[in-house]
Amino acid sequence: MHIWRSIDEVPPDLGPTVVVIGNFDGVHLGHRHVLRRAREVADERGLTLVAITFDPHPMAVLRPEHAPTSLTSVETRAELLGECGADAVLALPFDRAVAAWTPEEFVERVLFSHLHAAVVVVGANFRFGNRAAGDVATLRETGATYGFEAEGIALDGGPQVWSSTYVRTCLATGDVAGAAEALGRPYAVRGAVVRGDRRGRELGYPTANVPTSTLTAAPADGVYAGWLRRLDTGESFPAAISVGTNPTFDGQRERRVESYVLDRTDLELYGVEVEVSFVERLRGMVAFGSVEELVEQMRDDVDRARELLGASA
Repeated sequence: MHIWRSIDEVPPDLGPTVVVIGNFDGVHLGHRHVLRRAREVADERGLTLVAITFDPHPMAVLRPEHAPTSLTSVETRAELLGECGADAVLALPFDRAVAAWTPEEFVERVLFSHLHAAVVVVGANFRFGNRAAGDVATLRETGATYGFEAEGIALDGGPQVWSSTYVRTCLATGDVAGAAEALGRPYAVRGAVVRGDRRGRELGYPTANVPTSTLTAAPADGVYAGWLRRLDTGESFPAAISVGTNPTFDGQRERRVESYVLDRTDLELYGVEVEVSFVERLRGMVAFGSVEELVEQMRDDVDRARELLGASA
């Protein structure tokens, strides 16, 4: 699958396409519903399916104080879009100049001149162009001029569940199971493992630590059952995962995602890019009165994680 970072990177010999447009943050079930229809059309007509996303999120440019925390990086988003059937992804750089384009300018510059759109598929509530002046009706009208058809797909699952905002709300309360239901898969974060204070190793539970500052949205502070996957080899391991600052010990201020791979003390993961996915929340974050109390609780967390992940596996 190809990722184009600007319209100038689109090959000039690209043939007619089916285009699907959206922010696609998280690539949740609503996005997948639209992509499924676009893939059907592309297969019926023998066309290339191109997904357009925006980088950064338009809100980060237009109203940065209200910009949402991303659920996926552009690279992860493109990977997920590819899994949903996209042949190529155009990550369109979004700035004030692009925001000022009228709907017809967007159609002419992107859909017509560069992507040679034959069909455009979007969600029924899709808006585009300066001040969000364009909608599905606008696409149909301009499509008649520029030679493409447009479809608006109703999201039958409902906007509350099938929305990136809903997923963020779930994560903010630690409801990773609810987030997974809306996404169609466990929510996951990615990052490189860094050296920590090695306190977990001293307690018998060595962890792979990823600072949340390098991540997209992370779930609320707490302990979770989930999986750690090495991105270099694809190996996956069941894990008990702590998110937070570890309040039992003084000095740690940086939030981290700390993953203890169940029953493994031999893994060396420093510098390795990993994906940590969250299956179920075990408990909130607690400051314990002693190290002994903490270790006892960690033992219980690991037992519960093993039971949960064994059942899900």
